[in-house]
Amino acid sequence: MRIGLISDTHSYLDDKVLHYFQQCDEIWHAGDVGNRQVLTQLQAAKPTIAVYGNIDDPHGLDAPEVQVLDRGAKRFLMIHIAGRPPKYNSHVRNLLSCHRPDVLICGHSHILKVEMDRQNNVLYMNPGAAGRHGFHKVRTLLRFDVGDTIQNLEVIELGPRSRQTITPASS
Repeated sequence: MRIGLISDTHSYLDDKVLHYFQQCDEIWHAGDVGNRQVLTQLQAAKPTIAVYGNIDDPHGLDAPEVQVLDRGAKRFLMIHIAGRPPKYNSHVRNLLSCHRPDVLICGHSHILKVEMDRQNNVLYMNPGAAGRHGFHKVRTLLRFDVGDTIQNLEVIELGPRSRQTITPASS
């Protein structure tokens, strides 16, 4: 199964996202979707699983705070705000203890990071931010295959966070 992982769109969905996720079986959005329209566009393309983030209205978005997903031989825990390995917030530490996932997926930081957290025995995945709002410089996604293991992990760069205005040099 091929997964397209996105986060922090903040109400902006680049057309390239759907191109890169065309061969995916599912799209997972790790929060800060921004508005229902972004989620609707993703759902029209592929089955989409999302969690709400701190800028989202959980009732308007109709997404939970936490998703626990079993795909292949792996268990995934997805939440928007987790902290960073191995220093997770207390809520996430409790979720890790309760659900024992193989992979922890989050967003929020706008920092692309994939790291094995040996202290908690969990693969930490944050796809960075795909939207135009925030301090990140490059918009990013992750794509990977899951079966018995996580394979073919790809980092996809969508381009700069904001459009650059080029002013002609004076002669």
